[in-house]
Amino acid sequence: MPAEQRWLLLIHQLPSKPAYFRVKIWRRLQGIGAVAVKSTVYALPANAETQEDFEWLLKEIAEGGGEAMVCEARLIDGLSDVQVRGLFDAARDEDYEAVAKELRTLIERLDIGVTSEEKAEARSQASRLRRRLSDIAAIDFFGATGRLTAESLIAEIESRLAEDVDMTKQLVEVPAQTLGDFKGRTWVTRKGVHVDRIACSWLIRRFIDPEAVIRFVPGKGYKPKVGELRFDMFEGEITHEGDRCSFEVLLARAGIADPALQAISEIVHDIDLKDSKFSREETTGIASLIAGICAANPQDEQRVVQGTSVFDNLYQYFRSKRG
Repeated sequence: MPAEQRWLLLIHQLPSKPAYFRVKIWRRLQGIGAVAVKSTVYALPANAETQEDFEWLLKEIAEGGGEAMVCEARLIDGLSDVQVRGLFDAARDEDYEAVAKELRTLIERLDIGVTSEEKAEARSQASRLRRRLSDIAAIDFFGATGRLTAESLIAEIESRLAEDVDMTKQLVEVPAQTLGDFKGRTWVTRKGVHVDRIACSWLIRRFIDPEAVIRFVPGKGYKPKVGELRFDMFEGEITHEGDRCSFEVLLARAGIADPALQAISEIVHDIDLKDSKFSREETTGIASLIAGICAANPQDEQRVVQGTSVFDNLYQYFRSKRG
């Protein structure tokens, strides 16, 4: 007998103005893969990562003057689990088809024949579509069938193009403090760590304070003790600021100017916020590694230990690439 499906529901009410805020929240909902089951009720399959997505969105709604709550639910009457999964599949199939349409157009152009300049443009477009496909797959919770067609088309195009485009972005900086401000402190973060908190823990122990003590506490109701620094927690000293994830904020606050760490911050940002702001080619692979670590290790400290190896190797990769 299949396990009972649990759902997270975001129930919200937004202010009528400004209009751009309503559009912003709608786009954020699309970005995390939520589907509407009622006009103001959005659903996600229940797990630690989707709960975190909804909690950050809830905070954003409240800061914008709206009201919201998140609850975990089991469907009893009305919509069935199968019907809700169908909503997710339909949404992802629509996304996949939009990508597939662009891919077919690109294949037609390649069939006609292109100049070297047009081929470079085609590579750039294929790279963008590959990233878009990866973003859709990340929120394809139930395996929509449209992915097979899109994957087949992108594979055909990639086999006809010689190389990918190397894209770089710059990290937005925030005011720095000294490393001394962070040494000898006890660091505190929420239980159920994922990419942002794993990366922050690695950064703290590798580059800020090798002797740092990191504690994992409940996300709600925790009262910090004297000398503790909370990271990636609501109302924490170091947490999301604007569209920056906690790793980006911590890196900038610590005043560490290291191109390899900046590259890692871009990967962590895109995995955590799912907005493809930096679109580094390494992001999809690292996201899969971190997801595997979290699935295989229920204990937070073990996740950090396993994640340390990933980020150590990633750091050396970017150091050698720069060298």
